[in-house]
Amino acid sequence: MIKTDQGYSIDGITIAPGVVETVISLAAAEVEGVASVGSADAFSAIIAAFNAGKSIPTNGIEVDIDEQENVHISIDIRARYGFRLVDIADGVRTAIADALKGQIGVDVASVDVHIEALTFEE
Repeated sequence: MIKTDQGYSIDGITIAPGVVETVISLAAAEVEGVASVGSADAFSAIIAAFNAGKSIPTNGIEVDIDEQENVHISIDIRARYGFRLVDIADGVRTAIADALKGQIGVDVASVDVHIEALTFEE
């Protein structure tokens, strides 16, 4: 995978950055114990409220490609209280790597998971 001005190029196909981040966000959101994907700051919460039901959150996701074309992902999540944080992070890493391999055909070199906050359900 190569980063270009239009997005990411893979075997002659260009994929928009938003598509890659959406695949990552959906994969992470399906992991048990993940409350939401994205930064926990107040501005992000306001934007998410306005976009509820309209788009997949992709803030808090970074995709980097090094000189050897290795893909490195960084993702911010909010975790549900009561779940083991190490298990959530492992699940997110696996889900993202599997989704990118299965849907885009890219192997992931690393996934850094940042747990920004805990949510408490009533």
